[in-house]
Amino acid sequence: MDLVFCGTPQFSVPTLDKLVEAGFRLRLVLTQPDRPSGRSLGLAPQPVKQRASELSLPLLQPDKIKNNLELRAALESIQPDAIVVVGYGRIIPPWMIAIPRFGNLNLHASLLPKHRGAAPVQWAIASGETVTGVTTMRIDPGLDTGDILLQKEVPIAPEDTAVTLAPRLAELGAALMVETLHGLLAGSIQPVPQDHSRATLAPLLKKEDGRIDFQRPAVEIGNRLRGFQPWPGAWTGFRGKHLQVHAARPLDRLPNVRPGELAVQGERLLAGCGQDTGLELLEVQVEGKKRMSARDFLHGYRPQPGEVLAAPPAPAT
Repeated sequence: MDLVFCGTPQFSVPTLDKLVEAGFRLRLVLTQPDRPSGRSLGLAPQPVKQRASELSLPLLQPDKIKNNLELRAALESIQPDAIVVVGYGRIIPPWMIAIPRFGNLNLHASLLPKHRGAAPVQWAIASGETVTGVTTMRIDPGLDTGDILLQKEVPIAPEDTAVTLAPRLAELGAALMVETLHGLLAGSIQPVPQDHSRATLAPLLKKEDGRIDFQRPAVEIGNRLRGFQPWPGAWTGFRGKHLQVHAARPLDRLPNVRPGELAVQGERLLAGCGQDTGLELLEVQVEGKKRMSARDFLHGYRPQPGEVLAAPPAPAT
């Protein structure tokens, strides 16, 4: 099979590797343009670009694709059997959907129709789910609404964050994409329409999503903290300054402590949450300071009884 691969972040790289290992002909790789990175804001190559270069694969980095006549001519001249899309970060236009005989095949990091959108790994954890997975699907003009080809489940461990879960899903999805292509070639896969009534959304994360709402039960706050790693994390405010919470443990019971109110038990730093639950803050970072343990925070800032964590306006992204 002749393939075109579209991808950008590290999540996409295992699929590119598996396609090459499986013997598919990668006629072209599309990835997003290099972006400014680091303090110097120098242009940094995207992970897929780096890997494609190492594999000596032909590469294009179009800034836009919707009305890109040069790109359209290139793809029409290749006439790929399938276009594989993994984390490309661009909406695939109708003209591109129409080119390959097997369609544009997307690897999505959820069990569709759950968690359609740009951040399925993060929102699955933030929603408190214990199982997620990967889906291969045919792209249509909607947002992750196309027919399902294959799916595989994976458990979400209680200690998982988006950082630990995403690589497992990337590897699982890479193997599933190879299986999907072989199945399509053999005619053994029957596409299944999604049940749109069961769909949930996983929109692109915003800085504001990390603001801790202490009216929520502690377990919900803990899930969001795990899901929103490494960004936007979980944050609030202390004495008018931004306070990032890097690690915390939900407590089933913390009565008589208002939501957001701090309580000190020995060298433990606790905060009240909704439904008489609590959050033990384990590692925090005050604006302009280094990360520190709860013990160091207690010794350095000596929070007073009744002090409340209250978030200032969200910092600029």
